Amino acid sequence: IADMMSSLLLVAAAALPVFGFNPSPISNIHRQHTAPLYSVPNSFDTLTSGLASIARIKHGVSVDSKTVASDGPASKFLPSIKKLYDVENSRECRIVRERITELDLVVDNVIPACPNSRVQASSSSGSITVPLMIVESRNGEERTLEGADAILRFFDNEFNVKDIANESQGGDEDVAGDLLSKADDALAFVPGILRAGRGSTVCGAASTSLDVPRPEKPLVLYSYEGNQFCRLVREVLTELDIVYELRSAGKGSPRREELASITGGSSQCPYLIDPNTGIKMPESKDIVEYLYKTYADFTPPSELLQSVSELVTPLLKPVYKAIAPIQAGSSRENEFEYKSELAEAKAKIFDEIASAPVVIYTYTLSPFCTEATALLDSAGISYKEVSLGKEWIPGLIDDPLNRAALLEITGSSSLPNCFVGGNSVGGLFSGTPGLLASLESGELKPMVENAIKSM
Repeated sequence: IADMMSSLLLVAAAALPVFGFNPSPISNIHRQHTAPLYSVPNSFDTLTSGLASIARIKHGVSVDSKTVASDGPASKFLPSIKKLYDVENSRECRIVRERITELDLVVDNVIPACPNSRVQASSSSGSITVPLMIVESRNGEERTLEGADAILRFFDNEFNVKDIANESQGGDEDVAGDLLSKADDALAFVPGILRAGRGSTVCGAASTSLDVPRPEKPLVLYSYEGNQFCRLVREVLTELDIVYELRSAGKGSPRREELASITGGSSQCPYLIDPNTGIKMPESKDIVEYLYKTYADFTPPSELLQSVSELVTPLLKPVYKAIAPIQAGSSRENEFEYKSELAEAKAKIFDEIASAPVVIYTYTLSPFCTEATALLDSAGISYKEVSLGKEWIPGLIDDPLNRAALLEITGSSSLPNCFVGGNSVGGLFSGTPGLLASLESGELKPMVENAIKSM
């Protein structure tokens, strides 16, 4: 019955298929992370990003034919964009980036300016309002523009060719145009709703409290605002607090030829160049995985599993706790025999957790266990894995006595259960304090180092 409840709640909690279920029981189920959890974008992210692009299909896709080309004969008279303080999922920042695509501009430095970003933390003049843009004229004078309205006015004045013949003549056309404009303004909120929670804050894997690698030189991203896959990359750049150079490559941009010369023929966006490592790569999935591997302390586990865990754990925790001893044989007539076998299982576990600095108990079919070992791998932490079978269900668990012994030792019968230096850290999302929480706080790696030294 418990397993059926798990499966039903999994389906109810997500729009994506998740197979298997084994949440870790946690005492602090509503614990706040030091920063939001952001996992590698999945097919659901691709879908919602695509819908966001459809909502803004008229904007940020093609180069405006009435634009003064930034690489044409007039380029020597045009200002350059030195810095853009930006939050990917901000409506105001989005409409500025749309115009940057349409004007086919290059931004030397797109600087994530989320509330918990490094640039906000180091600002001596208070909070930086976004969007904020610093431009430089050809004579070297700098100008600061704050807010979307000021930036858009600047773009219109500096880069647009006025088309007087097509200016509105009033009457019914003005009324219709006004209605369309209001509808368009309303649609500008849709991408933020569809991508709620992404590209708006720095994630725990790159928080300011961690000593994570930072690129010395800005990364280079060929992108255009209306592309759903470019959005996924820009979101992660924001979440990892990475400064990058934005090279617009919308439809009709001569920069696509530049990109094709780099790639050997393809002008596909997004395309990332990292001058710090010499890496050049297309494909949003590969780019995101590279960014986490290179510029984050670890690759976060699935947000979906965290949501499922928080939903079902309070319901199933007492069920797991009651079932574990029964599966191990606590109801047999010879109680002494059960206690003797349980003591032997506990002794075996104590030997196992003392045999390596990090020991993790898992089930082979549990997505929570798979994510936990992947989390340790991404953090560069070596571990000894001890499998108790495929799952906790009768017929799938190899030795229920070991599960009962873990319950006796740690108060938790659910897996994964990770030990560092012989002490239980807990499961994936929770415990004492849990793998994810200890990584986010920066506590886990020193614990592992101390455990290695004491071996």
